[in-house]
Amino acid sequence: MLGAVVPPPPHTSGPTPPRGGGGGQCSSCPLIGGDGLRSWWRMALGCCLCRAGKAALRRWRPSGASRAGTWAPPASSQRGLGGAAPPGVTQIPPTFGFLFDIDGVLVRGRYVIPAAQEAFRKLVDSNGQLRVPVVFVTNAGNCFRQAKAQELSDALGLEVSPEQVILSHSPLRLFRQFHEKCMLVCGQGPVEENARNVGFQNVVTIQDVRKAFPLLDMVDQSRRPKELPPPTTDFPTIEGVILFGEPVRWETNLQLIIDVLLSNGNPGAELADVPYPHIPVLACNMDLLWMAEAKMPRFGHGTFLVCLENIYKKVTGRELKYEALIGKPSIVTYQYAEYLIKQQVERQGWPSPICRLYAVGDNPMSDIYGANLYNRYLQAACQAHAKAEVKGSVVTTNPQSEDRSELRKDWNVSLESCKSILVCTGVYNHHGDVPTDPHESVLETVFHGHRDFCFDPGLVEASYMVQDVNEAVELVFEKENWIQE
Repeated sequence: MLGAVVPPPPHTSGPTPPRGGGGGQCSSCPLIGGDGLRSWWRMALGCCLCRAGKAALRRWRPSGASRAGTWAPPASSQRGLGGAAPPGVTQIPPTFGFLFDIDGVLVRGRYVIPAAQEAFRKLVDSNGQLRVPVVFVTNAGNCFRQAKAQELSDALGLEVSPEQVILSHSPLRLFRQFHEKCMLVCGQGPVEENARNVGFQNVVTIQDVRKAFPLLDMVDQSRRPKELPPPTTDFPTIEGVILFGEPVRWETNLQLIIDVLLSNGNPGAELADVPYPHIPVLACNMDLLWMAEAKMPRFGHGTFLVCLENIYKKVTGRELKYEALIGKPSIVTYQYAEYLIKQQVERQGWPSPICRLYAVGDNPMSDIYGANLYNRYLQAACQAHAKAEVKGSVVTTNPQSEDRSELRKDWNVSLESCKSILVCTGVYNHHGDVPTDPHESVLETVFHGHRDFCFDPGLVEASYMVQDVNEAVELVFEKENWIQE
């Protein structure tokens, strides 16, 4: 994605184009090659970086603090991010890292899964410093990174830095072309503050729209205005919608978002024709379900998106389109996670590059699908790099990708794979989800993934399946021949 764009390997069955013109419909995407590649990469990338500026991408580049050579521990260390070894103790620099989901893997609602604490005792040294790079990748987005990092610190018994946490909306900081536009934000928790934290400067909320246009929210009769309010004349035109996560009052949010889309961002106006395509929609977190304290999974933001998509289609006869789909299983989220992993390696001065990532999750349709999709991308990128070395030049599929060839050298050359590990402490039900026979008809399988990501049995089949996160860590240590202290 950051450089030469190549098709999937011939022996794999990559995702097919989304149905009905959903997400990823940017025909001018500079990260997509010719017509033969466009449909595959539309799905693979979810068009999440279609219009992210080159300058924003360069912000991801490692600073170059760590290069091949003699390893020298940093002068100062931060607890929870690794640190210098005690005198007389030799630490072997890691060549692998972990991407941990949170809900259903480390915690269930407010309660810590005991296996998580046991797992992290294996991941830290005698000084309580992490021995391998770790990033926590969650599709939650109704909080601040600092707050989530503190929750993890309290749960796991070590200091977790905000730089180790990726929320579903974290990659939105790349979408600079929207940062100065008036954006409607939907969700719960500090959505307005989160939007500003990732760069958006002109934000309005659902509550702002409801207050300005009280006649639009008519489902709850107790909230209907008793008298006809004066018309609003100074409300700004909404230029885009950001869906951070599932809201509290679904009926109000669904109604007002549809109003904004049908009115071209002017919910108080009466238009003769329905505009299409509608104003941009950016959605974070596609999880249909998630696991809390209840015995059965709960509705996630993906369920809210299903409602919004189907209402829009029922009203207009057309498909709702997304400017971007962010969060797992989108590739952009895993690239951002890889970047944070490499930042940790640089801070610690570890000389060896990270060659393998292990993504531990409980949801086959987001955690496993996303890790496997990224693994396919990495395999395709490695093949392209190998061919480029043989030819003595960087392979590109169009002129627009040439200026990303330098980024390719810093990114996926060292990273070889992203293996998925499925745990059974959350959403996953080992009695269902995926057919026991991979050749079984997909019509017999209930697909919980998003509309714009087609079902592929190979993408929801984990590289490894274990009981809990502690077994996942032990498995990786065994695979990597990693000596436990």
